[in-house]
Amino acid sequence: MLQVNYIKENKSLVLERLSVKNFNDLQLIDEILGLDDARKTLQLEVETLQADANTAAKQVGELMKAGKRDEAEIIKSTTVAVKENIKNLLAQISFTEQDLQQKLVLLPNLPHTSVPKGKTPEENEVVLSFGDAPNLPENALPHWELAAKYNLIDFELGVKITGAGFPVYKGKGAKLQRALINFFLAEAEKSGYDELMLPLLVNEASGFGTGQLPDKEGQMYFCGVDNLYLIPTAEVPITNLYRDVIVKEEDLPIKNCGYTPCFRREAGSYGAHVRGLNRLHQFDKVEIVQVVKPEKSYEILEEMSIHVQNLLQKLDLQYRVLRLCGGDMSFASALTYDMEVWSAAQKRWLEVSSVSNFETFQSNRLKLRYKGNETKTQLAHTLNGSALALPRIVAAILENFQTENGIIVPECLVPYTGFRLID
Repeated sequence: MLQVNYIKENKSLVLERLSVKNFNDLQLIDEILGLDDARKTLQLEVETLQADANTAAKQVGELMKAGKRDEAEIIKSTTVAVKENIKNLLAQISFTEQDLQQKLVLLPNLPHTSVPKGKTPEENEVVLSFGDAPNLPENALPHWELAAKYNLIDFELGVKITGAGFPVYKGKGAKLQRALINFFLAEAEKSGYDELMLPLLVNEASGFGTGQLPDKEGQMYFCGVDNLYLIPTAEVPITNLYRDVIVKEEDLPIKNCGYTPCFRREAGSYGAHVRGLNRLHQFDKVEIVQVVKPEKSYEILEEMSIHVQNLLQKLDLQYRVLRLCGGDMSFASALTYDMEVWSAAQKRWLEVSSVSNFETFQSNRLKLRYKGNETKTQLAHTLNGSALALPRIVAAILENFQTENGIIVPECLVPYTGFRLID
């Protein structure tokens, strides 16, 4: 959430950066500033009346001590109206603050100055490419056909049990999935991340804290009886561990990781181009999250990007890194790198990770601050990344490593799978 003082002091810059994100409701800025001015005017009136009331109370006390009870009662009677006026003004302040808050949460985060303008994924900037496309057999199959051929994933059973987008992993398919999770967690531990086991349901305050609510409310599964949401990513419970917390400066950076299933409704996003594992309602993911000092956050964003790239290199997958344009970024992000792997059988790039810096956008909502021994509390910066999301990684492994004799498992996964070939 943006801070009102920052908006007031940098109005032109805020308008310019919001336009990069293709945010068109720019009159909202004037409404927010107008409400803030109104709140301050009301607060000044309250403070003036409270000072008058305090002065009157002092006078009443002095008159009572002097035995001038009648004069004291006259002054006392006039304070009744003052107190009633204060009560009404406080109610107006509360209403104004609520209105201000409701409008503030509609503003997305401001994009970093390096974010390119654009509205569609085609306008994202390719930062780098790595690796070569594999040479596949002439009769190469897409992953959904390979999954059926080797009895790895059953999409129809998932439909029977739950619905489309909830696959059932079987045999070596399940073992490959588990191997990837363990490999990603082990690599995160080597990079200094502390592993967490997390709830899969969060309350409304948690969804608000990381920016999913109210922006993505329709994309989250909601348990109405208990007013809880199934998590769309482990970012939500991990980051909310630090809601309403003042962190010691010497404890930064905080580095956490966690494996969870993730749940997304993905309403209206299905079609022929998202067959098989390309887009699911439930999928597994290992998430990395950092809480850092502001001056370090963009250096750490690059480190997190390199961590993800190292995973892809160890898996021997061709990939590229994109800097997302304003129109393709998330509501809460200031800068996002997407990592995409090449699907040789589908002949298209598949997004497998997003690494984002949220600057103070989440921490302002969370009231997540840090403090040194001789400094005032400051908002921390938060970052997160998929390291990695499994479905499209599995799809790329199945497709890119298929041979006439079966599917070769990447060498780094063999200690976790116990087998080198899927046949």
